[in-house]
Amino acid sequence: MNIKEIVNKKNNKITLSKPEIEYMVMGYVKEEINDEDMTSFIKAIYDFGMEESEIFALTEIMRDSGEQIDFSFLNTTTVDKHSTGGIGDKTTLIVAAIVASLDVPVVKMSGRGLGFTGGTVDKLESIIGYKEELTSDQMHKQAKDIGLVLMSQTGDVAPADKKMYALRDETNLVDSIPLIASSIMCKKLASGADKIVMDVKVGDGGFMKDVEKATELATLMVKIGNACGKETVAVLSNMNEPLGYAIGNVLEVEEAVNTLKGEGPKDLVELSLVLSAHMISLAKDIGYDVSYALAKDALESGKALAKWNELLDYHNTKGLIDTPVIETIIKSPKDGFVESFKCQAIGEYVRNLGAGRIHKEDTINYNVGAIVHKKVGDKVKQGEPLYTIYSTKQESLDNQFMTIIDEPVKKPKLIIDVIKEES
Repeated sequence: MNIKEIVNKKNNKITLSKPEIEYMVMGYVKEEINDEDMTSFIKAIYDFGMEESEIFALTEIMRDSGEQIDFSFLNTTTVDKHSTGGIGDKTTLIVAAIVASLDVPVVKMSGRGLGFTGGTVDKLESIIGYKEELTSDQMHKQAKDIGLVLMSQTGDVAPADKKMYALRDETNLVDSIPLIASSIMCKKLASGADKIVMDVKVGDGGFMKDVEKATELATLMVKIGNACGKETVAVLSNMNEPLGYAIGNVLEVEEAVNTLKGEGPKDLVELSLVLSAHMISLAKDIGYDVSYALAKDALESGKALAKWNELLDYHNTKGLIDTPVIETIIKSPKDGFVESFKCQAIGEYVRNLGAGRIHKEDTINYNVGAIVHKKVGDKVKQGEPLYTIYSTKQESLDNQFMTIIDEPVKKPKLIIDVIKEES
């Protein structure tokens, strides 16, 4: 095969065969194809898109480029949950405990923070003694012992995607739905679960800013999952304001635990129950309404909290990291109603405080972050706290993240849509 011919075909909108795509992807992994030629190939996809057959082929090739996890030793249906990332999204900690407490094993491999959104592994690392890096034998044992594993992604899963994503990031070729969908799904397919639930964030605080593109991405990921034999459901959820009130690693773990204690913010509780219900429905092959009722009972009865505590006891954890921080309270300059958030801006602000990384070698301060005291639609009075900043120094900023207007504002819809394969 010839690199230039393959690139020219894609530039002329001619559908590529699976062997042609494999030649490019695996040639790049094996360093037989250089960065310049691979960039030309990726740019052709970025500019002219891919047919579904090409996207399915690309996903399978990247999936098969490394280790594939096998959960057959559990002798039951397993289900995974993935979020495209959002501000204050700590649902994995809650959902995993709910679902596992109902005898549905959860083995969740997660990543660190990406861009302006936080990562589950960063939150786990804020728990003293928690071991997020596990060998295959350790993962198998923990899954058998307590039916719940929250761990970091193993380095051998989908190495082709890891290398291609780094090149896409370096060359500013990330924002392509075929490339995003195949990148996400190749890792989910290699991670071993029989069923998959996707939480696709929509809005200023997510990577998909509008409903139309988010729906396109979600629909494509559902098609990929089902085409590869993994029943997949996608939930589109609102990310035009932070999820819950806490942003930052220790703050988010505390809010997740409070949610398991029955003291969680309304939106965080509802999204956690919706995602849990879809996971339970797929795993047990029962109706969504019945599954939702089971999830709600597990949360309200304390079963989910007990499962979370079992996980912490298994790791012999010693509480949360506690480093000194300084509180800065930002107050409302006027009476009114919260109309909107600059959600990405507050995510970037908290990341820059040290809650996330700008460069991969950066060190995280697990205690910095923010607590939002108001949500869209809430009434505020002049002088009332809007948010509290936790940082290493006194912060001097005005209300730069919320827009407050005089007229009442309607509360936004949390669940925008649910996308399944048509029967």
